[in-house]
Amino acid sequence: MKILHYEYQSKERYGSIENDLLKVIEKDIFSDFKVTDKTILLKDVKILPPVIPSKIVAVGLNYAKHVTELVKDRKAPKAPLLFMKPSTSVIGPEENIIHPRKSNEVHYEGELAVVIKKRAKQIGSEEVKSHILGYTCLNDVTARDWQREDVQWTRGKSFDTFCPIGPVIVTDIENPNNLKIETRLNGDVKQSSSTSDLLFKVEELVSYVSEHMTLLPGDIIATGTPEGVGSMVAGDRVEVEIENIGVLRNYVMNEI
Repeated sequence: MKILHYEYQSKERYGSIENDLLKVIEKDIFSDFKVTDKTILLKDVKILPPVIPSKIVAVGLNYAKHVTELVKDRKAPKAPLLFMKPSTSVIGPEENIIHPRKSNEVHYEGELAVVIKKRAKQIGSEEVKSHILGYTCLNDVTARDWQREDVQWTRGKSFDTFCPIGPVIVTDIENPNNLKIETRLNGDVKQSSSTSDLLFKVEELVSYVSEHMTLLPGDIIATGTPEGVGSMVAGDRVEVEIENIGVLRNYVMNEI
Protein backbone atom coordinates (compact mmCIF):
# COMPACT_ATOMS: atom_id res chain seq x y z
CA MET A 1 0.00 0.00 0.00
CA LYS A 2 1.12 3.54 -0.79
CA ILE A 3 -0.08 5.94 1.91
CA LEU A 4 -0.26 9.63 1.00
CA HIS A 5 -0.62 12.54 3.43
CA TYR A 6 -2.50 15.34 1.71
CA GLU A 7 -4.59 18.47 2.08
CA TYR A 8 -8.04 18.64 0.51
CA GLN A 9 -10.62 21.36 1.08
CA SER A 10 -8.44 22.84 3.86
CA LYS A 11 -8.31 19.56 5.78
CA GLU A 12 -5.39 17.19 6.24
CA ARG A 13 -6.08 13.54 5.53
CA TYR A 14 -4.40 10.27 4.64
CA GLY A 15 -5.30 8.14 1.68
CA SER A 16 -4.25 5.03 -0.20
CA ILE A 17 -3.15 5.63 -3.79
CA GLU A 18 -4.79 3.51 -6.47
CA ASN A 19 -3.91 4.69 -9.99
CA ASP A 20 -5.02 8.35 -10.19
CA LEU A 21 -7.33 8.09 -7.19
CA LEU A 22 -6.97 8.37 -3.45
CA LYS A 23 -9.07 6.14 -1.23
CA VAL A 24 -9.66 8.02 2.01
CA ILE A 25 -8.24 6.46 5.16
CA GLU A 26 -10.18 6.61 8.40
CA LYS A 27 -8.51 6.60 11.81
CA ASP A 28 -4.86 7.02 12.73
CA ILE A 29 -2.40 5.39 10.32
CA PHE A 30 -0.39 4.29 13.36
CA SER A 31 -3.32 2.21 14.64
CA ASP A 32 -5.86 -0.08 12.99
CA PHE A 33 -6.83 2.29 10.21
CA LYS A 34 -9.45 1.58 7.54
CA VAL A 35 -9.28 2.29 3.80
CA THR A 36 -12.75 3.44 2.75
CA ASP A 37 -14.48 3.44 -0.63
CA LYS A 38 -14.58 7.26 -0.67
CA THR A 39 -12.29 8.53 -3.45
CA ILE A 40 -10.62 11.82 -4.38
CA LEU A 41 -8.75 12.63 -7.57
CA LEU A 42 -5.02 12.69 -6.89
CA LYS A 43 -4.61 15.81 -9.02
CA ASP A 44 -6.97 17.75 -6.74
CA VAL A 45 -4.92 17.44 -3.54
CA LYS A 46 -1.84 19.12 -2.13
CA ILE A 47 0.77 16.54 -1.12
CA LEU A 48 2.16 17.03 2.39
CA PRO A 49 5.15 15.48 4.16
CA PRO A 50 4.21 11.87 4.99
CA VAL A 51 4.73 12.52 8.71
CA ILE A 52 6.03 15.20 11.06
CA PRO A 53 8.18 13.07 13.34
CA SER A 54 9.11 13.84 16.91
CA LYS A 55 12.69 13.23 15.74
CA ILE A 56 14.70 12.17 12.72
CA VAL A 57 17.53 9.84 13.64
CA ALA A 58 20.06 9.79 10.81
CA VAL A 59 22.91 7.39 10.16
CA GLY A 60 26.21 8.63 8.81
CA LEU A 61 28.83 6.80 6.73
CA ASN A 62 26.64 3.75 6.08
CA TYR A 63 27.77 3.02 2.50
CA ALA A 64 31.38 1.88 2.11
CA LYS A 65 32.19 4.13 -0.86
CA HIS A 66 30.75 7.19 0.86
CA VAL A 67 32.99 6.64 3.91
CA THR A 68 36.08 7.70 1.94
CA GLU A 69 34.36 10.00 -0.54
CA LEU A 70 35.03 13.20 1.41
CA VAL A 71 37.93 12.05 3.62
CA LYS A 72 40.25 9.56 1.88
CA ASP A 73 41.73 7.82 4.92
CA ARG A 74 38.54 7.71 7.00
CA LYS A 75 37.64 4.32 8.44
CA ALA A 76 34.17 2.78 8.36
CA PRO A 77 32.42 3.04 11.73
CA LYS A 78 32.35 -0.09 13.89
CA ALA A 79 28.79 0.71 14.98
CA PRO A 80 26.10 2.91 13.40
CA LEU A 81 27.10 6.57 13.53
CA LEU A 82 24.02 8.48 14.69
CA PHE A 83 23.06 12.14 14.52
CA MET A 84 19.76 14.05 14.72
CA LYS A 85 17.74 16.35 12.54
CA PRO A 86 14.89 18.38 14.10
CA SER A 87 11.27 18.10 13.02
CA THR A 88 11.44 21.77 11.94
CA SER A 89 13.72 20.71 9.06
CA VAL A 90 10.95 18.64 7.43
CA ILE A 91 9.33 19.65 4.14
CA GLY A 92 7.33 17.69 1.59
CA PRO A 93 7.56 16.96 -2.14
CA GLU A 94 7.73 19.88 -4.59
CA GLU A 95 8.65 22.32 -1.80
CA ASN A 96 11.69 24.58 -1.77
CA ILE A 97 14.97 23.81 -0.04
CA ILE A 98 16.26 27.13 1.27
CA HIS A 99 19.98 27.69 0.73
CA PRO A 100 21.09 29.61 3.87
CA ARG A 101 23.06 32.83 3.44
CA LYS A 102 25.51 31.54 6.06
CA SER A 103 26.56 28.51 3.99
CA ASN A 104 28.61 28.39 0.80
CA GLU A 105 28.26 24.65 0.23
CA VAL A 106 24.87 22.93 0.52
CA HIS A 107 24.79 19.25 -0.51
CA TYR A 108 22.09 16.73 -1.41
CA GLU A 109 22.13 13.25 0.17
CA GLY A 110 19.50 10.81 -1.09
CA GLU A 111 18.46 8.17 1.47
CA LEU A 112 15.96 5.44 2.29
CA ALA A 113 13.91 6.42 5.35
CA VAL A 114 12.18 4.08 7.79
CA VAL A 115 8.87 5.24 9.30
CA ILE A 116 8.24 3.85 12.78
CA LYS A 117 4.76 2.43 13.46
CA LYS A 118 4.69 1.94 17.23
CA ARG A 119 6.73 2.68 20.32
CA ALA A 120 10.05 0.89 20.16
CA LYS A 121 12.45 0.59 23.08
CA GLN A 122 15.28 -1.93 23.30
CA ILE A 123 13.84 -4.21 20.64
CA GLY A 124 15.77 -7.01 18.96
CA SER A 125 16.33 -7.30 15.23
CA GLU A 126 13.69 -10.02 15.01
CA GLU A 127 11.08 -7.60 16.42
CA VAL A 128 11.85 -4.71 14.07
CA LYS A 129 9.48 -5.59 11.22
CA SER A 130 6.39 -5.30 13.42
CA HIS A 131 7.51 -1.82 14.53
CA ILE A 132 7.83 -0.41 11.01
CA LEU A 133 4.90 1.24 9.22
CA GLY A 134 6.77 1.57 5.92
CA TYR A 135 9.43 3.34 3.92
CA THR A 136 9.85 6.63 2.10
CA CYS A 137 12.48 8.79 0.37
CA LEU A 138 14.53 11.39 2.25
CA ASN A 139 17.07 14.04 1.29
CA ASP A 140 19.51 14.66 4.14
CA VAL A 141 20.41 18.19 3.03
CA THR A 142 23.69 19.31 4.55
CA ALA A 143 25.60 22.56 4.90
CA ARG A 144 28.89 20.81 4.27
CA ASP A 145 31.10 23.76 5.20
CA TRP A 146 29.45 23.99 8.61
CA GLN A 147 29.62 20.23 9.08
CA ARG A 148 33.38 20.28 8.53
CA GLU A 149 33.84 22.86 11.29
CA ASP A 150 32.14 20.76 13.97
CA VAL A 151 32.95 17.54 15.82
CA GLN A 152 29.25 16.62 15.67
CA TRP A 153 27.02 17.38 12.71
CA THR A 154 23.83 18.87 14.12
CA ARG A 155 24.46 22.47 13.11
CA GLY A 156 25.10 21.67 9.44
CA LYS A 157 22.12 19.30 9.19
CA SER A 158 19.35 21.18 10.95
CA PHE A 159 18.35 24.27 8.97
CA ASP A 160 14.68 24.66 8.16
CA THR A 161 13.86 22.78 4.90
CA PHE A 162 16.93 20.51 5.26
CA CYS A 163 14.87 17.30 5.49
CA PRO A 164 12.58 16.76 2.49
CA ILE A 165 10.67 13.48 2.80
CA GLY A 166 8.06 11.73 0.67
CA PRO A 167 6.16 11.38 -1.49
CA VAL A 168 4.47 8.35 0.11
CA ILE A 169 4.88 5.73 2.80
CA VAL A 170 5.04 2.27 1.22
CA THR A 171 3.93 -0.42 3.66
CA ASP A 172 4.50 -3.64 1.73
CA ILE A 173 8.21 -3.65 0.86
CA GLU A 174 9.44 -7.15 1.66
CA ASN A 175 13.18 -6.45 1.55
CA PRO A 176 14.27 -2.85 2.23
CA ASN A 177 17.89 -3.99 2.00
CA ASN A 178 17.77 -4.51 -1.76
CA LEU A 179 16.31 -1.38 -3.37
CA LYS A 180 17.80 0.74 -6.13
CA ILE A 181 18.39 4.33 -5.00
CA GLU A 182 19.21 7.25 -7.28
CA THR A 183 19.64 11.01 -6.85
CA ARG A 184 19.41 13.36 -9.83
CA LEU A 185 20.37 17.02 -10.04
CA ASN A 186 18.62 18.84 -12.89
CA GLY A 187 18.05 15.46 -14.51
CA ASP A 188 21.68 14.28 -14.27
CA VAL A 189 22.31 11.16 -12.18
CA LYS A 190 24.64 11.98 -9.28
CA GLN A 191 24.06 9.05 -6.91
CA SER A 192 23.25 5.53 -8.07
CA SER A 193 23.44 2.59 -5.71
CA SER A 194 21.42 -0.05 -3.89
CA THR A 195 20.47 -0.45 -0.27
CA SER A 196 22.12 -3.87 -0.56
CA ASP A 197 25.35 -1.88 -0.04
CA LEU A 198 24.31 -0.63 3.41
CA LEU A 199 26.99 -1.43 5.97
CA PHE A 200 24.36 -1.71 8.69
CA LYS A 201 21.04 -3.10 7.46
CA VAL A 202 17.61 -1.74 8.31
CA GLU A 203 16.82 -4.29 11.03
CA GLU A 204 20.14 -3.71 12.74
CA LEU A 205 19.74 0.07 12.58
CA VAL A 206 16.26 0.18 14.10
CA SER A 207 17.25 -2.21 16.87
CA TYR A 208 20.44 -0.26 17.59
CA VAL A 209 18.67 3.11 17.75
CA SER A 210 16.00 1.67 20.06
CA GLU A 211 18.72 0.63 22.51
CA HIS A 212 19.72 4.28 22.95
CA MET A 213 16.41 6.14 22.70
CA THR A 214 12.71 5.40 22.58
CA LEU A 215 11.25 5.59 19.09
CA LEU A 216 7.70 6.89 18.79
CA PRO A 217 5.05 6.44 16.08
CA GLY A 218 5.97 8.60 13.09
CA ASP A 219 9.66 8.87 13.97
CA ILE A 220 12.05 8.46 11.07
CA ILE A 221 15.37 6.69 10.73
CA ALA A 222 17.40 7.88 7.73
CA THR A 223 19.63 4.97 6.75
CA GLY A 224 22.56 6.82 5.15
CA THR A 225 23.58 8.05 1.71
CA PRO A 226 25.65 6.44 -1.06
CA GLU A 227 28.63 8.04 -2.78
CA GLY A 228 28.09 10.92 -5.17
CA VAL A 229 27.06 13.70 -2.82
CA GLY A 230 27.53 17.21 -4.16
CA SER A 231 26.51 20.84 -4.12
CA MET A 232 23.15 22.40 -4.94
CA VAL A 233 22.57 26.06 -5.77
CA ALA A 234 19.53 28.26 -6.27
CA GLY A 235 17.53 27.23 -9.33
CA ASP A 236 18.47 23.54 -9.08
CA ARG A 237 15.98 20.68 -9.10
CA VAL A 238 16.90 17.64 -7.01
CA GLU A 239 15.16 14.27 -7.16
CA VAL A 240 15.61 11.23 -4.94
CA GLU A 241 14.12 8.07 -6.45
CA ILE A 242 13.91 4.72 -4.68
CA GLU A 243 12.68 1.53 -6.27
CA ASN A 244 9.03 0.68 -5.43
CA ILE A 245 8.58 3.96 -3.54
CA GLY A 246 8.68 6.82 -6.04
CA VAL A 247 10.34 10.18 -6.62
CA LEU A 248 10.91 12.92 -4.05
CA ARG A 249 11.35 16.18 -5.99
CA ASN A 250 12.38 19.53 -4.53
CA TYR A 251 13.79 22.84 -5.71
CA VAL A 252 16.56 25.05 -4.34
CA MET A 253 16.19 28.76 -3.69
CA ASN A 254 18.32 31.28 -1.83
CA GLU A 255 17.36 32.55 1.58
CA ILE A 256 15.67 35.93 1.19
